[in-house]
Amino acid sequence: MSNYRILIAGGGTGGHLFPALAIGEEIHRREPEAKIHYVGSRFGMEARVFPVKDVWHTLLPIRGFQRGISFQSIGRNFLLPVRIIRSWLKMNSLIKDFVPQVVVGTGGYAAALPLYLASKRDKPLPIILQEQNSIPGITTRWFAEKAKTICVAFKEANDAINSETILTGNPVRKDITEGHREDGIKEYNFDEKSKTLFLFGGSQGSAYLNKMMDQVASNIAGAGLQILWQTGDLEYVKYKHRDSSNIRVVPFIHNMADSYAMADLIICRSGALTLAEITVCGKPSILVPFPAAAADHQTKNAQALVNAGASRILFEKSLHAQDFFHAIMNLIHDKNELNKMSTASKKLGRPNATKEIVDHIFKAVA
Repeated sequence: MSNYRILIAGGGTGGHLFPALAIGEEIHRREPEAKIHYVGSRFGMEARVFPVKDVWHTLLPIRGFQRGISFQSIGRNFLLPVRIIRSWLKMNSLIKDFVPQVVVGTGGYAAALPLYLASKRDKPLPIILQEQNSIPGITTRWFAEKAKTICVAFKEANDAINSETILTGNPVRKDITEGHREDGIKEYNFDEKSKTLFLFGGSQGSAYLNKMMDQVASNIAGAGLQILWQTGDLEYVKYKHRDSSNIRVVPFIHNMADSYAMADLIICRSGALTLAEITVCGKPSILVPFPAAAADHQTKNAQALVNAGASRILFEKSLHAQDFFHAIMNLIHDKNELNKMSTASKKLGRPNATKEIVDHIFKAVA
């Protein structure tokens, strides 16, 4: 059966968007004739990414509830009922025209309305949920009882959901494990005999991690190490003067596979997709959770890796530059510990996650 019609809803941030795209790519790899329609928000990252990826999509005029008390936040919340009504009409029309056989939700406010309408039809459509974090998001919690299958990335997510879940891991890009250390070393003109640190803060960068690295980069480089430092587009200008023969400062990295392959130690936040990638690649890491993440889920995500012996954790609230420097230097020179962490990381990685999730989607429409 190749005439599948699958609606995939999710977005707002890369954490919800990229799993949706990875799932869609795997569906098309296995069933090239399958019709996939993505749904996101006009105000999310997907508004830029969907057109570039050239996928069939609908952008709803909906945005999340603003928790701040600025005039801008109040104004946006005032418009929320209007946006919901317009999105409702647009989504209702899409479901009637497209007639999906299954609706896949990867989280975020853009997924809620499609999932709600799918569940409220005279003959409810099967729903598959994919939850990235150890603490499930509000969309997953809302629709858990309606879902045919809930695919989770952390076993801890099961504690917050009354319905049965399946531990699949998070979908990652198929080529992420196919990088070559030699190609990465060559691209950044690094020394192949020196140890390499790789610091990044997700696709947008992290102002905090950039500030910390700025304070210790000279000492790290002076100790004979080399640093690949992704700042994010917004902060590149602030730190590009740091670029040198053994400190490579870049705004964004397109070829993450080679960058992972050449890294001896990774320093990053603990977003769910980042952790999925570093464990699939079997990399040791120092994690600095983003403290403002909803329900502090980044700390819970990081703790799962720490408990398994794959990572060390540093807390932003109490972290000083000197502690940051010592944590890096103590670990990077401990070959046995790095090897143990790498083995533990690899055990946590789930390279078949995307395939397993798509298996459940196909099963739902069989």
